[in-house]
This record gives sequence, structure tokens and C-alpha cells, in this order.
Amino acid sequence: MASSFIISQASAGSVTATALNNAIQSERLSSASPAGFGFSKFAGLKLRSHGKVACSSRSSSHRRLRSSAPKVVRAAAVETLEATSTGLVEKSINAIRFLAIDAVEKANSGHPGLPMGCAPMGHILYDEVMKYNPKNPYWFNRDRFVLSAGHGCMLQYALLHLAGFDSVKEEDLRGFRQWGSKTPGHPENFETPGVEVTTGPLGQGIANAVGLALAEKHLAARYNKPDSTIVDHYTYCILGDGCQMEGISNEACSLAGHWGLGKLIAFYDDNHISIDGDTEIAFTEDVVTRFEGLGWHTIWVKNGNTGYDEIRAAIEEAKSVKDRPTLIKVTTTIGFGSPNKANSYSVHGSALGAKEVDATRQNLGWPHPPFHIPEEVKSHWSRHVARGAAFEAEWSSKFAEHEKKYPEEAAEFKALISGKLPEGWDKALPVYTTESPADATRNLSQQCLNALARVLPGLLGGSADLASSNMTLLKMFGDFQKDTPAERNVRFGVREHSMGAICNGIAHHASGLIPYCATFFVFTDYMRAAIRISALSEAGVIYVMTHDSIGLGEDGPTHQPIEHLASFRAMPNVLMLRPGDGKGPGDGKGDSDGKETAGAYKVAVLNRKRPSILALSRQKLPHLAGSSIEGVEKGGYIISDNSSGNKPDVILMGSGSELEIAEKAASTLRNEGKAVRVVSFVCWELFEEQTPEYKESVLPAAVTARVSVEAGSTFGWERYVGSKGKAVGIDRFGASAPIGILYKEFGLTADNVVATAKQILA
Repeated sequence: MASSFIISQASAGSVTATALNNAIQSERLSSASPAGFGFSKFAGLKLRSHGKVACSSRSSSHRRLRSSAPKVVRAAAVETLEATSTGLVEKSINAIRFLAIDAVEKANSGHPGLPMGCAPMGHILYDEVMKYNPKNPYWFNRDRFVLSAGHGCMLQYALLHLAGFDSVKEEDLRGFRQWGSKTPGHPENFETPGVEVTTGPLGQGIANAVGLALAEKHLAARYNKPDSTIVDHYTYCILGDGCQMEGISNEACSLAGHWGLGKLIAFYDDNHISIDGDTEIAFTEDVVTRFEGLGWHTIWVKNGNTGYDEIRAAIEEAKSVKDRPTLIKVTTTIGFGSPNKANSYSVHGSALGAKEVDATRQNLGWPHPPFHIPEEVKSHWSRHVARGAAFEAEWSSKFAEHEKKYPEEAAEFKALISGKLPEGWDKALPVYTTESPADATRNLSQQCLNALARVLPGLLGGSADLASSNMTLLKMFGDFQKDTPAERNVRFGVREHSMGAICNGIAHHASGLIPYCATFFVFTDYMRAAIRISALSEAGVIYVMTHDSIGLGEDGPTHQPIEHLASFRAMPNVLMLRPGDGKGPGDGKGDSDGKETAGAYKVAVLNRKRPSILALSRQKLPHLAGSSIEGVEKGGYIISDNSSGNKPDVILMGSGSELEIAEKAASTLRNEGKAVRVVSFVCWELFEEQTPEYKESVLPAAVTARVSVEAGSTFGWERYVGSKGKAVGIDRFGASAPIGILYKEFGLTADNVVATAKQILA
């Protein structure tokens, strides 16, 4: 079992605080009616100057460290956190609370409860603990912060504003959730500098944080030296009950414990309220015990409302533990300070209302108008601009010394974090010819990955327990593990959802790392939410998806993707690539000058702000004479054509394994005297980005006789076959049988394509 410590409130609290805490706990324990959730009649009361409310845990089964627990590896010295006078801290925390309250009230939309409850955590992190430069949000060695409970984003916006980030001015706070503002309804890294990742769908953020921490550990292992440390930063995350309920968080935190990510510190906002009410109705597990089982160090701060020293002590404790991540359970009151709505679901996701805002101002002694920050608070936070510049300057000086001692490694590191790809990297892609033996595109993919790994120092990734089937192992490297973090094969286990989200975090570490991950194409169903966030947040993850059709054969319809190509083609900012062969550049003298699998990898590597999904075959495919890298980069292109004047009799289109079928059908039709063009549609998205002139040169509007063939849903093909054309595909689930029988029974044959073309031409 991982170690566990409990930190409770100081015993010096006033009588009023003790009485209030007892009343709160009594009401919590005695409440039996859904209408009686919370203790609002107590939560809004003001305490005497030194009183501290100790919010109780929902469970009395929390266990202390067992004597048989493994020894905790601690730092030789623990950094002492800077503390500010209590009065100023309370003013600062209330400033955070009221910036959130006022912004939500003005927008009449948002979630004030979390910022009100988590303001103490946020203040201590941003004001006393984290290292960052407000004027350069992308400084490499900054600490990273992730608000996994992204609905509480006004907490983060308030903190960025106070700390001096140019991305969140007062007008941005006033424009919360409005069109074109830098303060959208959930944190978006592409909108607001200072926000590391896009969160909102619960659980995604903590998984992103695991990816960020993995990136730090990996780079530290590769580039730090015994006498020179250039990679040294923490990842902090706040997650709530909703994140804890989502399965992705358990997947990701299981891996974090396994990998020993000691610089990941997660704060669990234990406010026991969700949208439907008290979490007792659906969530009663002992979260701390679960995290101990996952290999995390755990701490419990029982008073997250006013226990500032307890929060500080917990962070110091967490930073002293180097061999595992830390979960700090912080028991808070959602909507703290609101006399009538605190500790209730009504403060979770809607504005307090004018009367309750006034009551909260009176209750917390905040006489200021909306969005006002007292001068002493402004003055206190203003120091972060100079401090941030000093942090970066100090690091730059260290790196300059490091560069002198280790020029070769430093040059690679500098190039890596610049995000620039090495000169001529694409020349490393493998070479094939039409004489090369047929092979599955998943095997060609492995050859591409291993070739790229030699020239792209940032390429790393792995599979969801399918490396030997997805063919994704980098043969010249070992496994990224707790004690071998410099290696580049990442073993995700059967955790597709968190795999995708962790890769998003790696991509958003913004250090030049290029993450890839793999599973069977059908199992993208388990990770669709993470892929969607890849697309939304502009994370250039490479998704290597094999077994892309009924061509996988006997495993049957549970494993045979049908609607998947169409669904990802419908997702914005995703490149859905389905290469039809892997033929290489040849000798540069003719049609043998190119390839599709390698071309797909070139496209994927170049696109650092949008994810690429490579749908790859299990079955062997021939190397086609007309394929080319240049064609792949255009998305759709002509691979064979016996027509003239851009006037073929019929156009046959296909992707992936069915491109061969289209070519065979074309050969038959040509032997019968027809002028036939065959078009490879590797990537619809790239084709749509081409000029109208180019698209007309491939699909002339005057030619309406068109047939598509693809082993998947025909949905969407009407865009290219037109009203007079036909799509040959599968609009039902697959079946269990050998591949040859499946293709015949589903009509995915050259004979059927020929018959369909003749029907259109008749």
C-alpha cells in the first residue's frame, strides 16, 4: 500500500469554528432526504478571525499508513513554500472568488461553486508554489497546471489575470463565455495562453496531466546530467468527484502509479456535490484507498476552506516524495461563502443570482463592486511578472552552462523544444518498388515508424496491449518504465481511452515530442472522446489504427469497423488517412516514385496541430504503380488513367485495400474499350483543401459516371460519386468468415465494381 497521511485543522480554532464544524458534521450525517443535501444554513456563517472550518470526509474508513508499507523515497531537502500574511491571503482568495462570481453573474452562465471552494488551493499554487513566466506562457521549464474539472474555469482565468498574463485582462473576464472572448466556457489551450490543455469532458484533464508528467520524466531522463539539470518542473492538477467517477481517470492514474510519476501532484476537490445532488446517491467508494492501491502517495487535507497551512504542508509533503505521484484529497465546501447555496448542487452550474451575490459579499466582508481588485492584492500579485522573468533568466543561464558542457546533447534538446523538424527527415522513410512483395500496411507502418524514430528524436508511443498486432514497437529502443524513463516504447495496457488522452498531454507539453498510439480501428470507440479533444485542442497525435475493415476476417463483426471511417471524416480538424499500398520512392524516373503508407506518415508528422488517424490493413496489399507521396499530400489523386482531355468514360474511386479492386475493375473495363480513371482517395480532408482547379482535374464535373468502392459505410461518398454515381460498400455489420468469402458476400469484388460501372454507363 502507498503511504497515506491525514492533515486536519489546527486545534487553535475559535469556539465558533468548532461549534460550526460540529453542526456541519452533524447535519451531514443526519441528512436522509434528497431535499436535505448540504448544510447551507451553516456554510454561509462568518468565523472569528482565527477560526477554521474542518470539513469532514464522507467516509470514516480512511486508513493511515500501515507499518508494512514500502519506504517512501523523499528528497534530501524540501523546498520551503513562501507564505503570505493571513489577512492578505484571505483578501486574495476572496478576490478570486468574486472574480468568478461576478463573471458568471454577468454572463448569467457558468459554474461559480468550484472556484469559490477551490480558491485557497488555486491561490497557494499560483502565488506561492508554481514557477511560471506570465509574459512568456510557453517558457519551457514552467510548472504545468491542469484544471481537470474544467467547468470551474473561472478559477483559472482569475488566477491568470491576477498573475499578470496578458491573455486574461479585465475585459476578458467581463466577456466570459461570450463570442470571441479569451475566456470560453471551459479551458481551451488554443484560445487562452496560460491554459495548457483543453478540458471540460470530465476525466480528460487528469489523463492529460499524466501525459504532461510523462513528458517531463522522459525528457529529464534523456537530457539531464548529474551536474546539470535543465528539465525540472511539476505538473499540478485539480480534479473533482465527476473526474473521479469517469473511468478514464482510473485508467490514467493506474499508469501514473505504475510509471512512478513523482512530479505529478493532483488535488482532489472533495466537495461531495455533483449536478444531481450529494454524491452519496452514486459515489461512495474510498477514493484515497483506491489511489493507494494504484501506487500513489496520498494526503488528506480535512479543511480545504481555510486551512491554508495544511494545504501548504500537503504540497511540501507531496514534493518530498519522488518515486510516485501524489493525490491530495482536499475536503472543501462548494460555493464557500454563499449563505443560502453553499454545499448544494444549486451553486454548481448556475449563477448565484443578484440577491445571493449581495448576501455573499456581505457574508465574506467584500464591499467592492464587480470585478474590483483591492490595491494591496494587485500589488502583491504584481511581483509575479518580475519573478517569472527571473525564473526564465535563471533557467536560460543554466542551459547556457549546460550547452558548454554537453554541446551535442544540448543541440538536440534545443532543436527538439523548438518544434522544428530536422532537415531532410522525410528522406529516412523506407523505399519500395512495384517488385517488392505484397505486405499489410500495418507492417509497412512499422517500417516507417522505425525509420522515423532514427531521425525524429521526439517520436515516442505505443499500443493498448496490441503492439505485436499493431506492429508499433520501435526496435532500437526499450520500454518507458518507472526505472527506464528515457526509453521510447510506451506500454499503455488495455486502456484505449486514457492512452489517447495521455498522448494529448504529451503533445501539449510543447517540447517537440511527437506521440503516437495504436489499437484496432474498431476500438477507437473506446477512445473517441480523447480523439475529439485531440482535434479540438490541436494536438498532433498520430493514431495508428490497424485491422481497418472486414478484411481482418474471422474475428467477426465485434472487431470489424464499418461506420468508423465515415464518423472520423465527419469530425472537424482530423486527418482520416487510409493508404492503399506502401510503395517507396524508387529511382525517381517514373511512376514508381512514391508510396501511400509512407506518404501518410509524412502528412501525419508535418501536421503538428491536427491529429492524424492511419487506418491500416491486416491483409497483404500489392504495391501499386501509380501511387505517390505527392498524391497522398493532396488527399485524392489519379493513380491510373487511359483517357485523354480530362474526359474519361467512368471514374473509379477507392481507398486502402479496395484500391486494388478498383484497379482490377479498371483493367477489365479498359480491355472492353472504356476510358477509365482510377482515383485514390487517401484523405478526404486534404482533398477538400485543394484548389477548385485541382479538384476539377481529378473529378471533372462533366463526368458523372462514377463508382466508389470501400470496405465500410457508404455514408458520405455521395459527395464524390454524385447523384448519378454509385457507392459500393457495407451498410450493415460484418460477419465471421475468411476474408475471401467476406469480400465476395459483401460485393467487394472487381466483378461487382465492373457491373456497377456498366449499369451507370448503360
